[in-house]
Amino acid sequence: MGAAVTDEELSAISDSLRAWQLGESSDGSHLMEAARHYAVSIGDPEFVAAVRLFIVEEQRHGANLGRFLDLAGVPRARSNWGDSLFRTIRYAIPRMETWVTPVVMVETHALIYYNALRRATRSPVLRAICGQILADEVTHIRFQCERIAILHRTRPAWLRLLTINFQKLIFAGVTLAIWAGHRKALRAGGYDLARFWRTGWRKMNRAWRAMSPERYRFAGPPLVRRPDCTVLPMKAPQPRR
Repeated sequence: MGAAVTDEELSAISDSLRAWQLGESSDGSHLMEAARHYAVSIGDPEFVAAVRLFIVEEQRHGANLGRFLDLAGVPRARSNWGDSLFRTIRYAIPRMETWVTPVVMVETHALIYYNALRRATRSPVLRAICGQILADEVTHIRFQCERIAILHRTRPAWLRLLTINFQKLIFAGVTLAIWAGHRKALRAGGYDLARFWRTGWRKMNRAWRAMSPERYRFAGPPLVRRPDCTVLPMKAPQPRR
């Protein structure tokens, strides 16, 4: 069957898809290193295993998109300015919150992007790949938002509000950057700038609500450092019923 995609469809999505496939294909080494340091600091070795599973799923997305590009005869990208910018932001400050927050923002836009991509083609292969990625991204966003809720658990309300407002400035920039790099594919899937902007903010506002510590019942006490510098573990949050 091959890629079962038309030349007209490829003309609209191929450049964008090459860039997005590259972004999904990271080896995750920097994230794993940050996760290990963070897990030691909070006494939660299981967090490393969870991050490893997250990376494996992201790599599967990249592999599936790569195979589609191969079937369609489209060469894979070796570099992309958007991917490089995203990595630069995350590598700038080696803190878990600096890693997690941009991921939530990009994956929120991924929900829009893969929906647009699925609408822009009749290829059953690409549509199936997009459907699987969309299902995975929902759980990825929830996982990351729960982690931010843990990170914000002991932060004063005024400081959390300041943090969210700062994130809103970053999100606006990320939204415009993604539109600049992928507008042709997004338009092919039915998203003009106004719709993309509105949808992105609506989804990100849901994510910000999911980051609120008040939405969870925590199974353990907040992170506490003893005089000997050992760290008491902090359990993962459970959603309120």
